[in-house]
Amino acid sequence: MDLVPAPPEILLAFDRTLFIPGLRVAVALSGGADSTALLRLLHAANTLPREALGIGLSAIHIHHGIRGLAADRDQAAVEQLCAALAVPLHLRAVDTPAHAANTHQTLEEAARNLRHAAFTDLIAAGHADAIATAHTADDQAETVLMKLLRGAWTEGLAGIFPVVEIKLPDGRTGRLLRPLLGTDRVAVEQYLRALGQGWVEDETNADPAFTRNRIRHQLLPALRAFNPSLNTTLGNLAEIARDEEIFWQRELDRVLPQIVLPGKPVRGGGRANSTAPGSAVYAIDLERLKTSPPALRRRILRATARRLGVQLSFPETARLLALAGLASPLPTVPTRPGSSLTLSDGLVAERSVRELRLSRSPKASEQASAQTWQQPSKQPRSRP
Repeated sequence: MDLVPAPPEILLAFDRTLFIPGLRVAVALSGGADSTALLRLLHAANTLPREALGIGLSAIHIHHGIRGLAADRDQAAVEQLCAALAVPLHLRAVDTPAHAANTHQTLEEAARNLRHAAFTDLIAAGHADAIATAHTADDQAETVLMKLLRGAWTEGLAGIFPVVEIKLPDGRTGRLLRPLLGTDRVAVEQYLRALGQGWVEDETNADPAFTRNRIRHQLLPALRAFNPSLNTTLGNLAEIARDEEIFWQRELDRVLPQIVLPGKPVRGGGRANSTAPGSAVYAIDLERLKTSPPALRRRILRATARRLGVQLSFPETARLLALAGLASPLPTVPTRPGSSLTLSDGLVAERSVRELRLSRSPKASEQASAQTWQQPSKQPRSRP
């Protein structure tokens, strides 16, 4: 296998600012084109005569226990590549079908969560400081479109973040790095062909049963007939959305303590807030909510619900605004003080004269705790 260094113009196609000398980076290596190119790029950049990255480079491959002989083939290809590059390889084997059955997840969700757990374990064990995944501009475009079609909020349109913190059990943090988000998949394959470097194809990437594959093979090609630079357009949208979210999070950190109070008011002043599991109550000051702009109102409601472990949809947020008397009346939503609503995940909203109180039914809270115990934290889609 030819191991010539990557041409300089190709090396500029990835975000070098994510790497600092001494950082120990494990590439999430599936054997596919994207992750193979990322490993070759980082290996070449790490061995340049000048301006070498100076990172500690390794790879991690996860055998998901699905796809039979094809998965064995992928692992063999990964082992061969790492041996040729003299890159240390960490192998992990997981039983994705069993995990999916035990946690009532789809196979794709289970695989993603098991990958993240393996990444977390690798960093926690001291083998790496960060995991580099090979998401490209095409992955970003697919993700933004998928989120848009499902009715995402602005944070959903932020798509795949270049850097994501990984919280470790001992309180330390690691990182997920995505240095290829500015690179198209076509350029990745051209690069590999120029090196004479082969890769493996995952046949499930062509299966139309998966929404992402239909977006990749049907929707995006049709949209590119209207805008050939669609990857760039959607990537720019994701960047704008990320910056918007950073601004709004800071604004919420400033505003929430003034508008949202824990517990219920008691006679004689003060508030009572139970510490029993599943009994938390948060009260939103209606007058201050009323004087806030609509964009901030929605974010206040959603942030308060998140404190109770509930993700509000747009229709549910509209119902809460109607209950508070701050939106057009809805036929199924009462608006008088003393009225209440029950939403998804056991979220209960009660309106008093001055407050909109959110709580969660104890049963729903117990179920959420049990589910959290069973499932690893969900993160943005990572490969392999």
